[in-house]
Amino acid sequence: LFPIKKKPFLGMAAPLGYVPGLGRGATGFTTRSDIGPARDANDPVDDRHAPPGQRTVGDKMKKNQEDDEEDLNDTNYDEFNGYAGSLFSSGPYEKDDEEADAIYAALDKRMDERRKERRELREKDEIEKYRMERPKIQQQFSDLKRKLSGMSDEEWLSIPEVGDARNKRQRNPRYEKLTPVPDSFFSKHLTTGDKHTTVDPLQGLNLPGGLESPYPGGMTPGLMTPGTGELDMRKIGQARNTLMDMRLSQVSDSVSGQTVVDPKGYLTDLNSMIPTHGGDISDIKKARLLLKSVRETNPHHPPAWIASARLEEVTGKLQVARNLIMKGTEMCPKSEDVWLEAARLQPGDTAKAVVAQAVRHLPGSVRIYIRAAELETDVRAKKRVLRKALENVSKSVRLWKTAVELEEPEDARIMLSRAVECCPTSVELWLALARLETYENARRVLNKARENIPTDRHIWITAAKLEEANGNTQMVEKIVDRAITSLGANGVEINREQWIQDAEECDKAGSVATCQAVIRAVIGIGIEEEDCKHTWMEDAESCVSHGALECARAIYAHALQMFPSKKSVWLRAAYFEKNHGTRESLEALLQRAVAHCPKAEVLWLMGAKSKWLAEDVPAARSILALAFQANPNSEEIWLAAVKLESENNEYERARRLLAKARSSAPTARVFMKSVKLEWVLGNIEAAHELCTEALKHYEDFPKLWMMRGQIEEQSEHNEKAREAYNQGLKKCPHSMSLWLLLSRLEERVGQLTRARSILEKSRLKNPQSPDLWLESVRLEFRAGLKNIANTLMAKALQECPNSGILWAEAVFLEARPQRKTKSVDALKKCEHDPHVLLAVAKLFWSERKITKAREWFLRTVKIEPDLGDAWALFYKFEMQHGTEEQQEEVRKRCENAEPRHGELWCAESKHVLYWQKKIGEILTQVASKIKNTF
Repeated sequence: LFPIKKKPFLGMAAPLGYVPGLGRGATGFTTRSDIGPARDANDPVDDRHAPPGQRTVGDKMKKNQEDDEEDLNDTNYDEFNGYAGSLFSSGPYEKDDEEADAIYAALDKRMDERRKERRELREKDEIEKYRMERPKIQQQFSDLKRKLSGMSDEEWLSIPEVGDARNKRQRNPRYEKLTPVPDSFFSKHLTTGDKHTTVDPLQGLNLPGGLESPYPGGMTPGLMTPGTGELDMRKIGQARNTLMDMRLSQVSDSVSGQTVVDPKGYLTDLNSMIPTHGGDISDIKKARLLLKSVRETNPHHPPAWIASARLEEVTGKLQVARNLIMKGTEMCPKSEDVWLEAARLQPGDTAKAVVAQAVRHLPGSVRIYIRAAELETDVRAKKRVLRKALENVSKSVRLWKTAVELEEPEDARIMLSRAVECCPTSVELWLALARLETYENARRVLNKARENIPTDRHIWITAAKLEEANGNTQMVEKIVDRAITSLGANGVEINREQWIQDAEECDKAGSVATCQAVIRAVIGIGIEEEDCKHTWMEDAESCVSHGALECARAIYAHALQMFPSKKSVWLRAAYFEKNHGTRESLEALLQRAVAHCPKAEVLWLMGAKSKWLAEDVPAARSILALAFQANPNSEEIWLAAVKLESENNEYERARRLLAKARSSAPTARVFMKSVKLEWVLGNIEAAHELCTEALKHYEDFPKLWMMRGQIEEQSEHNEKAREAYNQGLKKCPHSMSLWLLLSRLEERVGQLTRARSILEKSRLKNPQSPDLWLESVRLEFRAGLKNIANTLMAKALQECPNSGILWAEAVFLEARPQRKTKSVDALKKCEHDPHVLLAVAKLFWSERKITKAREWFLRTVKIEPDLGDAWALFYKFEMQHGTEEQQEEVRKRCENAEPRHGELWCAESKHVLYWQKKIGEILTQVASKIKNTF
């Protein structure tokens, strides 16, 4: 083995200033724990919170420079600035120098303030820019530290520990083990009388004489006190148990052994000890001390006494609160609030005495008199207090009103006559007096009121209502017009909205003439001419929503007077009368409407329908005859006349009208109605001929092809029906109904594959058509291929993601547990689609959530009242779960809505056998065919 040569410098101390690796370019480093946050030499100092004089290194350097001697060398001299230092710094500093320095300092400060804001902003920007370029270490790791907040306990515990330099014995100290010593050990050693601090190594060995341990006192100079070795640890345990029994017996019953402490009562006592406020006890003490200081500082400050009393009241010390507030009444006898607080805190009789004392100090306080009246329980005593109050404070409207409310009508009238003398500017008192007076006296009262208060509109409106109530309606208009003029002359701004609200109140009070007069007077105030129509229509709708129908009627009447040739205004007024008026008012309005707008077909038709619903067929005919004269070739009027005759079983007249219409005003709809009339009357041949003739002229009208195919299907000529549908699709390839009829025909005759191919072809020619996708899904479902149906539904929803009918069908294609989730998805995509809302209502119905189902049915029919299927399902639901009143309400609402669309609805309403059925009958029939198997 070769001996290892050690380097001579090993074990020696490093030279002073030695840095390892400096020769090869490495430099030493210090950590943040050594010097604090890492900073660069050029880092701007940010020690704003350092004490003055120690804020920057520059300050210290400056101080050190000042301590040094002045450098007066030529190299330190500048031609312009002179010496860098002060030439006279070592000289005496006199008062003149101090004044000069103060002046120069003031000038420097003034000059510095000019640029201070700009300089500070520039420095701030520089520091921020530097911080962004050279962030501190703690800023670099701030995002990682922020992520630590989301660590779980398991992740935190799984972080490995740093190495421990201690040895194994230091890392794993052996904890001291304590073993209980048995009583026999103590009893054995008590007999020896010795005190050992170490263990005898000879103990336990066989000593001469055969004794292992000496007998008591045998190896000691003297024996222990007799009886000391008789200590028994068992007796100590028994004594301890006896002491515990004595303590427990203090709270136990010696007879029954049950505890004397009642837990419920104990908790109640504890609750009674806890103050009933929400604050802390220390806060109360502080508040009490603070308020005491306020009271002592300013004893004539009323809020301090009130706050002190309320603090004691909150903490449960009611008597202390009463004493404090009574002390407050002595210190602040002229404070109304202190007396009222004292009356509130005191019990009944004492409160009366307090109030009496308050009245002596404040004889003109209305609130104290009102409080005194409230404290009285007898009405006569209340009257007495209030009359006494009115003797002292006769100008208080509140006192008069309170006193009048307690009197009988006759006494109230007398009192009010005195009240208006004392308070002539109170409108309420004048109006109350006018209500109690007779007609003639009321007129005089209101005239006096107008003289005293010429700027209040309520007096004029009350006068108009008074005249109307006494049958003098011709004066109402004059009074309202005079009111507008008088108020304008007195500088009162006519607020249109306020007057309309007053008119609505008159309407609700039954003063119709006053209401209409007010509307006519103010409806045009403050509105530009081009905005009149729009604004008035909004006002009318607002009045209807507030239940003021006469106001709305007056607005419509005024609008019609100003715009007699506007068809839209007449229509709105007509719909208003239809929904809220009588049949007579509607017909009278429509007569005026057609006189001003004879070319408006819809007005003629509404008038004729009103007469027809009233079973006045001749009047309806005469209206249509007048309509013919005004609109000689109107398709709508021709068809209305045909419907009127056919509904009243005048089939020959209907045929003649249709023949005349075909010759004078031939349209596709006229031909269609002609075919339909013959079809429903059972004249299949005539219907077929008319249909053939119509198709020669209007081959691009799909309904004619549909009717031809359905007539052939009814006659069980499936080949001819297929041919009709195919010819129709050549002419009208975008008619969804023709595609659906053809596919259903093929499905009905058992050609499922052909039906499927027809639907695929239709979807190619009409992409993004929800009806065709829905029929394809249902075709597969009816064939029992549910998996294919689900696949098709997924494709359909991809192509038509916002189709309500597809989402509604998709909900019920799912299994029951998944339907709720699907319905949520459907609502997200089609929130206001009636089919989706209807599907949700059906879903709640299937889950027997009756209230929710009814809410969703109501929402559906409100959004789309034209959907007949919704009404039918709603009616079926009410038949199963609703009362007769609810069923009747649904039926009436359906009849008013007159629905015309819906898959189930159209299947019944357009059936040739049910062509004369009313809406209510169709509703009952559709509902009866619905089976709630969803």
